[in-house]
Amino acid sequence: MTLISEIFATTMETITDVLPIVAIIFGFQFAVIRKPIPNFQRTVIGFIYVILGLSLFLLGLEKCLFPIGRLMAEQLTDPLFIVGADASTESIDIAQVTDWRDYGWVYLFAFMIGLSTTIAEPSLIAVAIKANEVSGGAIGVWGLRIAVALGVAIGIALGSYRIVVGHPIHYYIIAGYVVVVVQTWVAPKLIIPLAYDSGGVTTSTVTVPLVAALGLGLAETVPGRSPLIDGFGLIAFASLFPIMSVMAYAQLSEARTFLAKKKKQRQKAKDSDIQEEPKTNSV
Repeated sequence: MTLISEIFATTMETITDVLPIVAIIFGFQFAVIRKPIPNFQRTVIGFIYVILGLSLFLLGLEKCLFPIGRLMAEQLTDPLFIVGADASTESIDIAQVTDWRDYGWVYLFAFMIGLSTTIAEPSLIAVAIKANEVSGGAIGVWGLRIAVALGVAIGIALGSYRIVVGHPIHYYIIAGYVVVVVQTWVAPKLIIPLAYDSGGVTTSTVTVPLVAALGLGLAETVPGRSPLIDGFGLIAFASLFPIMSVMAYAQLSEARTFLAKKKKQRQKAKDSDIQEEPKTNSV
């Protein structure tokens, strides 16, 4: 299949997927609200842009992001790479590369790919900007983005470790949500809804393709792992850990503000004592 035919086929599939959304929006506008759509021409052009953009994005996933994620997982888990043997080595004892400590580069790559893709996530950027506007600057754009990115990075690295060692995923998820529930009781109320939303916005256009491909690639190349059982689940880690990291970010900010306030009060009291001391001596 040529590139043009692939683009055409992907575009037709995208149109089929977008049509129900268009039908609902226009149906409610004309049948329920019963008002014409403002800037109708601009709206139609916008839908055309959406279809073209989604089509090219989906094609890019198939041609680039999915293969890169799987290729990196295969290379990082290659016994020749782990053991450090020369490419001319004919065979390697698989027992040499079954220890979880042999996969340090996998955990580092998972951490870095989670950090970088989340920083570039368009949905997270939009949420961070809106949170900054609504909070009057109390929630920093970069502070929120970095907090979420660190949560995703730690989650994906831990999820990669789970795939390597073969532990059941539900133990990790249950323990994670226990931590989230405890944090919800003690975290500032301002940040809790935003923290829960942050877990969802991270699993979007940039992060999901690479993370999913990484998980499947690991499960296919690590000895004794099943792609169906062990290959999926990294997205759950990427959704869970940002909730913890954002609430932790708010708790640390609150603690820092409290300590700064206490320090200021102590300094003020100390200055007040110094000013009163001469009066006492003169008496």
